[in-house]
Amino acid sequence: MNSTHKYHEAQHQFKDIGIEVGEVKMNFPQLMKSKEKAVVGLTSGIEFLFKKNKVDYLKGWGKFTGENTIGVDLNDGKKEEVSAKHIIIATGSEPSALPKGMLDIDEEYVVTSTGALDLKEIPKSMVVIGGGVIGLEMGSVYARLGTKVDVVEFADRICPTMDHEITSMFGKMLKKQGLNIMTSTKLVSGVNNKAKGVELVVENAKGQQNMKADVVLLCVGRRPYTDGLALEKAGLEANKFGRIEINEHWQTKKSHIYAIGDVVDGPMLAHKAEEEGIAAVEQILGEGGHVNYGAIPGVIYTFPEVANVGLSEEELKAAGIAYVKGVFPFQANSRARTNNEADGTVKILSCAKTDKILGAWIIGPNAGEMIHEAVIAIEYGASSEDIARTCHAHPTLAEAFKEACMATHGKPIHA
Repeated sequence: MNSTHKYHEAQHQFKDIGIEVGEVKMNFPQLMKSKEKAVVGLTSGIEFLFKKNKVDYLKGWGKFTGENTIGVDLNDGKKEEVSAKHIIIATGSEPSALPKGMLDIDEEYVVTSTGALDLKEIPKSMVVIGGGVIGLEMGSVYARLGTKVDVVEFADRICPTMDHEITSMFGKMLKKQGLNIMTSTKLVSGVNNKAKGVELVVENAKGQQNMKADVVLLCVGRRPYTDGLALEKAGLEANKFGRIEINEHWQTKKSHIYAIGDVVDGPMLAHKAEEEGIAAVEQILGEGGHVNYGAIPGVIYTFPEVANVGLSEEELKAAGIAYVKGVFPFQANSRARTNNEADGTVKILSCAKTDKILGAWIIGPNAGEMIHEAVIAIEYGASSEDIARTCHAHPTLAEAFKEACMATHGKPIHA
């Protein structure tokens, strides 16, 4: 995403700030090589940390053989069994598929996010099934590379669980970037003709429509990766969604077996899993680990980015909580205007009685970095006035957050 954003800047924005370049081209194989280098560097770093902390790393496929034992089919063909006093299930998730036979995944022409990260060439056209986070992130990447991108979303708006006002702004920005977003539209059928293209039939209020694309990207959600763990051997089972039930201490019904991350309830986010992992180990050690689920940020890494923490307006209304809203547009922020990246806004929601911040929504440049000011505020129970009275350096994007908080408690100075 970073590389394609720079590519887009070189093509469309450099000239506006006085940088003149010749024809800009994308070397797609080199882009993929750069991506792979980054991935290998990060994963090898984890292996180094294992060694440093004396963690045994068994590479293979594990499954329960008893309540305290795990059998591992090692990648080198051997088998090994390990036993433990405590076990943590942290097997993550995998992309969900459509009903069998509807449009089977081959990771070449009908791909998930896995295949989309490993295409051999830039497709001329792509249909994204699902207008959620992953679909929009990957769709925007290929749109910047010159692919004609159509997004098919069953709900009446993209990212349907997000704050509606922010979603509306987000959709308009993506359409301006060239994504054709079709909401309230369902996939009826599909045929994978491989190199000859994937044919689809979609349907909405206007009736059925035939579509064709070089590649179809399926982003219809993710499901917990719990199949094949032989949970029954440990006296456990997954529910109909593939999740494992836990208590407030991340313990399954077998108190020595814990489960965290994508295999349990809650948002499927790496940082949420990390916090749960630390907390579960602290529970095992008797240190009383804790995770504040009301302060888990979410980020969509498109451009501009979208980030949030806490509640949306719709959630506050549904809960009957009286609130005050403050907004501040990046158009009025000096740094954003100077950088020519002024699309978007900061939105703060606070309690009408106490002024305690209940939710924060940012759509704009560096939103994923800025949101952590709100995370800390919510974690420590800060009010919008607390943030508004905190000095922020000028000129910075973070000033927009301060200004939104000033607007929330009725004392804006730049809007």
